[in-house]
Amino acid sequence: MTRRLGIDFGAKRTGLSISDPAGTMAFPLATLPTGENLEPLLEAIVRIATEYEVGELIVGLPLNMDGTEGRQARRTRSFGAALAKRSGLKVAFWDERLSSRAADELLSGADLTRKKKRARIDRIAAQILLQGYLDSLSNPAP
Repeated sequence: MTRRLGIDFGAKRTGLSISDPAGTMAFPLATLPTGENLEPLLEAIVRIATEYEVGELIVGLPLNMDGTEGRQARRTRSFGAALAKRSGLKVAFWDERLSSRAADELLSGADLTRKKKRARIDRIAAQILLQGYLDSLSNPAP
């Protein structure tokens, strides 16, 4: 099996999650600054993918609630294309609608300061989107 890296690409921060080697469970990994210049982010993700022997990158696609793609979805697709070119790995996009909201709800019961919560929310969102992708592989839609 191969590990997969989940990526919640955001305007300010990018959350990362990693699957277990069997590809059944996702775990939060890191939060990286996005920045205006994407080169440092691309470099960091490729380094992490190499370190964890990742075989596929799963990038959350922020679709509108009606399923259409807006400006951020187009920016995310462009980022995914640059990441595929830089890493040489397959990049799959996964509908991430409401993953940040789900992550926020998960952390709402935790006794965290706003700053600590903000630092964790992106990697939790990445975990949620990657887990959804992994679950779809074991339970494909009819």
